[in-house]
Amino acid sequence: MQIERSEVILLIIIALYALGVAVVNPAFLSIETVFDLVRTSSRDIILVMGLLLIMLSGGIDISFMSMALVGSYCATVIMMRYEFSSVAVLITLACCFGLIMGLFNALLVSWLKLPPFIITLGTMNLFHGLMATLAGTRTYGAGILPPSFNEFGSGYLLEIEGEYGVIGLSVSIIPVALVIVLTWFIIYKTMLGRGIVAIGNSEEAALRLGFRPLWLRLFAYGYIGVLAGLAGSLYICQVNAVYPDKMIGEELMVVAGAVIGGTSISGGKGKIFGAILGIVIIYLLKSTLIFLGLSASWNNLFVGIILVLSLSFTAYQEKMRNQRHLLFKVESR
Repeated sequence: MQIERSEVILLIIIALYALGVAVVNPAFLSIETVFDLVRTSSRDIILVMGLLLIMLSGGIDISFMSMALVGSYCATVIMMRYEFSSVAVLITLACCFGLIMGLFNALLVSWLKLPPFIITLGTMNLFHGLMATLAGTRTYGAGILPPSFNEFGSGYLLEIEGEYGVIGLSVSIIPVALVIVLTWFIIYKTMLGRGIVAIGNSEEAALRLGFRPLWLRLFAYGYIGVLAGLAGSLYICQVNAVYPDKMIGEELMVVAGAVIGGTSISGGKGKIFGAILGIVIIYLLKSTLIFLGLSASWNNLFVGIILVLSLSFTAYQEKMRNQRHLLFKVESR
């Protein structure tokens, strides 16, 4: 796998920032910090994999947090009603709800021919409103949820004896790793992935090559719906509670992570490793504020600065690429 120049820059930024924080507070450089970063960022890394596929197709989806909430909340309500307790049932039901909502988004995008941002902005509120109307707005706390939720969310794949007790690598790294590998396989090893990238670059050219945009969008939006259900279930298990209004409003940080990682907002360009690095930067900023003695409000400032710089760098690269392409055409004549 070839590492892009933008990804190298992100790695340098992460390394320099981590060293800077360690100078202020040496406690930051510890295996516990790494394990905590893996656990807290797992939900959004799963989501950004689905968003990457959408953005490669030339679209956007800002309803994925709503799908994550609605899917996991409705799955929990069903489990409470019929006294199911398995985490596998939670994930299966949530993914099914997410798939239905994702396919609904895809159909609207294909039929209405409106900007996907506008459509998914509307469905974000639609999904949440339907949940509140049909499933209710009750909060389910730790004393009500099945013990298996907490056992899974707080489970460790690897345990290490630290200075202040046992620290562990969360089992959430398993679904994260599986989703990353699956997304890589779809993008680079299947005709689906090639078709999604093709319609992101030029839908007309993709049609001439024999790709069917409707089916490709159904897959891409359905995929992010399934991942939203998985991410929502993982989040519920980690916090061991179900809230009717959590996660809504946090989608822009995931979009920012994808863009910071070099994913083009116009489609056809994006890398898995870059998207992961974008999310890591955001969560690195979140987790280090306490080490720097800063309030949470500084996080938005830092993320905004990095986002603007990333967009500027991407726009500059695109401009230089277009100039070289134009120069090549002139010389070839």
